[in-house]
Amino acid sequence: MSDTNRRAFLKGSVILPPLAALGVSSASSQQTPAVDELAASAPAAATPAADDYKPTYFTAPEWAFVQAACARLIPNDANGPGALELGVPQFIDRQMGTPYGDAANWFMQGPFFEGAPEFGYQSQLTPKQQYRLGIKAIDAWCAKNLGRTFAALKPEQQDDVLKKVEAGTIKSDEAPLKTFFSGFLLKNVMEGFFGDPMYGGNKNMAAWKLIGHPGARADFMEWVDRPALYPYGPVDLHGRQA
Repeated sequence: MSDTNRRAFLKGSVILPPLAALGVSSASSQQTPAVDELAASAPAAATPAADDYKPTYFTAPEWAFVQAACARLIPNDANGPGALELGVPQFIDRQMGTPYGDAANWFMQGPFFEGAPEFGYQSQLTPKQQYRLGIKAIDAWCAKNLGRTFAALKPEQQDDVLKKVEAGTIKSDEAPLKTFFSGFLLKNVMEGFFGDPMYGGNKNMAAWKLIGHPGARADFMEWVDRPALYPYGPVDLHGRQA
């Protein structure tokens, strides 16, 4: 079977309706789990970065913070576009609308204690709450100490604030700012920058092209030990080539 025909066959098998819904016998319907597993593992509908994107979770002040922070954490430079240009703020906002935003798949029952990093996440705050409280606290600190919110600061001031948050020298009674920065903001920015474009970031696979990553190509092992650069552009989960 050719590669083209094989892909067409797999694509067709993924979208087949459950056999039980077609009125087949119970014996035949026992084959449906394999079909269901294929459907569950198929890429979700693509939601690539949009030029006119409107946030669904973040408020206007929060959105200004997220955009400004993304622009400083991975700025555009001579090497290529940064997090802002690649739609990373959109990725983060969309993540807030998934089970991740509500920590729906995490164990979130108390008691809650501060623990060593190797014990994993210990806070009762969901990612949504981390962002809401963290942004509020950082903006409040900036307004009190620098006279304006984070998004209104000069780039070098923003860099300094982020460094202080990362180091734990800016604190808040409402939110663990060091955890917010390292465990959520910075981590989510990197995920949005290097993740598949279907999730809203890495617009046009620019981050993959920047580092020479092949993306979701099915097979590129023959190039692993070759001294030459990988000659083909990346491919996303939906099979689109950059």
